[in-house]
Amino acid sequence: MGRGRDDNRGPQHPPRQQPYGQQQPPQAPYGQQPYPPAGPPPQQQWPQQTGGHGEPEYFDPHDGGPAYGYEQQPPYPQQHPQHGNGYPGGPGAGPGSGATYANNPGHTQAFAFGEDPYGQGATYQAGAAPAAPAGPRLPWKELLKGIVLRPGPTFLQMRDYPVWGPALIVTFLYGLLAVFGLDDARKDVINATLNKAVPIVLSAGVAFVVCGLLLGGVTHTLARQLGGDGSWQPTVGLSMLVMSLTDAPRLVFAMFLGGDNMLVQALGWATWVAAGALFTSLISKSHDLPWPKALGASAIQLVALLSIIKLGTL
Repeated sequence: MGRGRDDNRGPQHPPRQQPYGQQQPPQAPYGQQPYPPAGPPPQQQWPQQTGGHGEPEYFDPHDGGPAYGYEQQPPYPQQHPQHGNGYPGGPGAGPGSGATYANNPGHTQAFAFGEDPYGQGATYQAGAAPAAPAGPRLPWKELLKGIVLRPGPTFLQMRDYPVWGPALIVTFLYGLLAVFGLDDARKDVINATLNKAVPIVLSAGVAFVVCGLLLGGVTHTLARQLGGDGSWQPTVGLSMLVMSLTDAPRLVFAMFLGGDNMLVQALGWATWVAAGALFTSLISKSHDLPWPKALGASAIQLVALLSIIKLGTL
């Protein structure tokens, strides 16, 4: 194969140069293991960076020059009390600071902790804390008058105030009189003795209070499911007042004319529509919902009132 001939002839290719800072171990005779390098193992040494911020350069072992070096990045500006951070043009940079990094490709502007870069957000967010009440608590006379004459501002003003006192009293009194608006119940009370009539009337008042509490709770739950943020006490209390006050005109005529009278039936449908409008306004103001969702939240209570009181079918 020609091995061993021309031992004095030089190699066909020039020997490769070792990387800078690394020594070549001594060559062992042919067919033997190379000698280990003397002393501690050599360490790779890179050129010292005198300044700037960038990637180290790589050297080509063939010619010893830089082959795949990266261009040095311009150094980041140092902390300066005039600017407030390392980036000229960041928070605290004065006029004429010459912003060259902030808001440029590859760089972002720094902001302080808790700083809102998009300005003060004043839009409404679901689940946020409700706004402050629109006014002070209304007395019971002003409250009842406001529900009838100016329902919208009244509901908005009372959205954060419980109204248990007027709600329980008005609903209980309404339940006492509602017995005489139903034909069968009125006959039982008139034909019964005093000892039997009083428990019937009192139980009717308590039943209407419980019914108002249950229906108001259902309406409040539906409003919260649809995205409302109102409190349950004002919602339930005001719904009881709306239920009682809207049926008062029909009840006055039903006590003397009977529930089957045409005038009473017409008043029943008219007051039921008025109750729907008041319930929609109540839920819209108390829970900050649009009127379609507010009407949907009060739909079950409206159907129950139509069946129990207006038509008397249950």
